[in-house]
Amino acid sequence: MKKQYTTQMDAAKKNILTPEMKHVLKNESISKQDLMEKMAQGSIAVPANKNHLCLKAAGVGKGLKTKINVNLGVSKDVCSFDAEMNKAELAIKYRADAVMDLSVSGDTEGFRKRLVREVPVMIGTVPIYDTLTRTGKPVEKISLDDWFKTAEIHAENGIDFITIHAGLTKKCAISLKTNKRLCGIVSRGGAILFEWMEKTNKENPFYEHFDRLLDICEKHDVCISLGDGLRPGAIKDSTDAPQIEELITLGELTKRAWEKNVQVMIEGPGHVPLHEIEMNMKLQKKLCHNAPFYVLGPLVSDIAPGYDHITSAIGGALAAMHGADFLCYVTPAEHLRLPDSNDVKEGIMASKIAAHAGDIAKGIKDADNIDHKMSRARGELDWENQFACAIDPEKARAYRKSSEPAEKSVCTMCGDFCAVKRTQDLL
Repeated sequence: MKKQYTTQMDAAKKNILTPEMKHVLKNESISKQDLMEKMAQGSIAVPANKNHLCLKAAGVGKGLKTKINVNLGVSKDVCSFDAEMNKAELAIKYRADAVMDLSVSGDTEGFRKRLVREVPVMIGTVPIYDTLTRTGKPVEKISLDDWFKTAEIHAENGIDFITIHAGLTKKCAISLKTNKRLCGIVSRGGAILFEWMEKTNKENPFYEHFDRLLDICEKHDVCISLGDGLRPGAIKDSTDAPQIEELITLGELTKRAWEKNVQVMIEGPGHVPLHEIEMNMKLQKKLCHNAPFYVLGPLVSDIAPGYDHITSAIGGALAAMHGADFLCYVTPAEHLRLPDSNDVKEGIMASKIAAHAGDIAKGIKDADNIDHKMSRARGELDWENQFACAIDPEKARAYRKSSEPAEKSVCTMCGDFCAVKRTQDLL
């Protein structure tokens, strides 16, 4: 029997509960009615490509738990697809909500297909990168058909959301040249398109031919993650004219996508000082009509290479509290090299802590239940239940085992001076 809807958004508008929506409801505290209303309005997206057959769908947006994404993918210098698959397996093991394949070398399509076959969380890509890899052409020789052919291949492969930097227009480019930055353009996709526009003297192809992109996405039910090609790469560049100019354009494109029942997420900064994070979150929600907001970090300082998973988690928690719906993890290797498996785990944990802290702050129903269980276990010196409640039970158990106390009910930090033990009976 032929489906009665084209996309998840179309189904929501027609009040049809899809299998993907049912899966979202199993993992959230939102009601069926609320979910469908928000999906119809665009404030919740459920990225779910029709060809991603093993997908266990998740929702991103207002009233839902903050989701996290794990970036992976090969480069020319470090090109092992097996190593990247191991990172995808770590993402699943540690309960990340999405992976993005950012590969820029080798058999990218073969790896994408493997991800779609084996990875049950939503998968994202950036077709702009892959256009250069697939065609082998210099940027200025890339044709209009080349750009859109890659997007179509990714959609056919089963990718659930694609990042497209459609808001980086000629007008934005003028603003960038007028308002000098410390770090210029730090988005790879943004830099590629900017170079193409400058060398060909043409408008951004994804902006000028946005309807062509929408047709591809509607056909396969691909969510468009509208990329921030001019996101700030330094806290000095945060919330400047080029960033806001692009954001305004993304808001206009969002409405056009919704008219065709194509789901949208908006990507955000970047490097943002603490005192500007709340403003950035509220500005995005206002200008982009409450579309789900997907942020990289944001990193609240520029001086922590090797520790940028921490600078990112600080910003991510604050961003989530003020309305960010989806956090892209940052690893300790950020700004330094391709992350290894250990970096991936550290990045996942930091991002999950930030997302959870944000959920508690913004009042997601039952978000703090696990915290109360942990507190009860601590108050009872119940170590097994503490491990069960821990975000990383393996690490917690290993730390305790590495320094075992003589008195098994306490730890080697306090020993006989343990406050909990001394006052248990008294309280």
